[in-house]
Amino acid sequence: MQAAARARRRRVKAWSLRYLLIWLALAVAAIGNGILRESTYGTGLPELVAHQLSTVTGILFTGVVAFLLCRRRPPRSAGQAWAIGVFWLLLTLVFEFGFGHYVAGHSWERLLADYNILAGRVWPVFLIWVLLLPVLIFRYTHHAATKT
Repeated sequence: MQAAARARRRRVKAWSLRYLLIWLALAVAAIGNGILRESTYGTGLPELVAHQLSTVTGILFTGVVAFLLCRRRPPRSAGQAWAIGVFWLLLTLVFEFGFGHYVAGHSWERLLADYNILAGRVWPVFLIWVLLLPVLIFRYTHHAATKT
């Protein structure tokens, strides 16, 4: 029984590290997306429109990165995919609020303002994407594997 528990902990540790590294690549893609916005179309568009467009491009960029990096070793089960999605969501929130407030110096009000869907802020859509991305990868790879 203890050997099985140790083996399970090793497997969780292995996938946690793998998907942490993939999340770091997603974070780099998201930061690159923000740099792209600020250095190009963000200077000529209204801020809200730039925010919305950046959310869409962020979804596209992180989706491509995640699919490329997870293609060889996708989540093994739907449960694992959901666990990865929750893991990525928590990492994203910790990064957003930790970096945004303590490093970038944004107020809590400014950070929370991006959650106001009624004001056209679509950041929660990106967070839902981060949560669902591993599940979508699992379903795609599992479906593709069953077709062959």
